[in-house]
Amino acid sequence: MRDYKKLDVWKKAHILTKQVYNDILPLMPIEERFALTNQLRRSTYSIPLNIVEGCGKNTNKDFVYYLDNALGSAHEVEYTCYLIYDLGFIPQNKYEVINVAINEVKAMLISFIKFLRDEK
Repeated sequence: MRDYKKLDVWKKAHILTKQVYNDILPLMPIEERFALTNQLRRSTYSIPLNIVEGCGKNTNKDFVYYLDNALGSAHEVEYTCYLIYDLGFIPQNKYEVINVAINEVKAMLISFIKFLRDEK
């Protein structure tokens, strides 16, 4: 079992979640509360939650399964933020900042997954 709070990828995913909550969700129009806003909220916190859940597993194979899910959620967040930007709900500067953060989390997840898959 791993301590998720010691993992840099979890720390970065947690920061990303707070960024989305603080910088993106408040800008969403009220009519999107139960559509894009809710979808972005759920997919964003799914990233660190999957990392946490995977830390409770006993094998690297099981852990990687949850990291793969976290990566899938990161891709979902990436597209949702792009759509929100493209629809004009957030300004370009906010989109660019959040997109950098998303891509950092994705890169860290990919590297960690590759590392665990290569470990014997």
